[in-house]
Amino acid sequence: MVRTGAATGPRAGAQRSTWLPDQHGAWAMLAVPFLAGTFLAPRPGWANAALFAAWLLGYVAAFHAQQWLRLSTRGLRSARRHRRPALVSAAAFAVVGVPLAVLYPWLLVACLLAGPFVAVNTYHAWRGRERALVNGLAAVVPACGMLLVAGRLAGAEPEALWRPAAACLLYFAGTVPYVKTMIRERNSRAYRAGSVAYHAAALAAAACLSPWLVLPFTAYLARAAALPGRGLRVPIVGAVELAASLTLLTTLLLTTPSPAGV
Repeated sequence: MVRTGAATGPRAGAQRSTWLPDQHGAWAMLAVPFLAGTFLAPRPGWANAALFAAWLLGYVAAFHAQQWLRLSTRGLRSARRHRRPALVSAAAFAVVGVPLAVLYPWLLVACLLAGPFVAVNTYHAWRGRERALVNGLAAVVPACGMLLVAGRLAGAEPEALWRPAAACLLYFAGTVPYVKTMIRERNSRAYRAGSVAYHAAALAAAACLSPWLVLPFTAYLARAAALPGRGLRVPIVGAVELAASLTLLTTLLLTTPSPAGV
């Protein structure tokens, strides 16, 4: 039933689009490590579902809070549109997250460990340098660390999941310079060379983690070398990265040995 006065149709879609961050690559980075940790563990359950909801809500809250900070420090009225999404998503995060913290106090340690990286992201938002390479890499670390958190919550020893966590870190760290070579730094030879060099090193490191990872990381190296400069549209770039993320998740789920339970 539609409530009287509620926005529907295109207007409702516009409102939803202002609440959901348009950083499409971030959603894959939030989801893939978390899902890998959850389903590689022996006992995934309701707590993982609740933590996943809290994780996404926390991201939405942080995104809007940082956008509000960035715009308000410049005296722009557009900052106001981020205030309500930040407050509502933060409140929803607390509703889901506080009971989890009570039941699993060690989650607070994970939050503290993520704090410095969130601080780096907040600083770059304040300075208007969100596209900086360091800022992107800082966001990758806690996202990939969630593989260990989700795995422990589902009954796995964190030590047993460090290899898939490292594989996620290698891949998602590489997306930061690669995507720049496709969009903002598409004319930079230095960025392109750096991206290819990183992916070559990541392939070697992934091979040490698991021989199965050679296949997807070879493809990641090939796309870093071949696709920049071809003028691909942003939706195509996003679709390629979505496929690459799903390939990594599938590879990890199919080839990682079942970890011991806690």
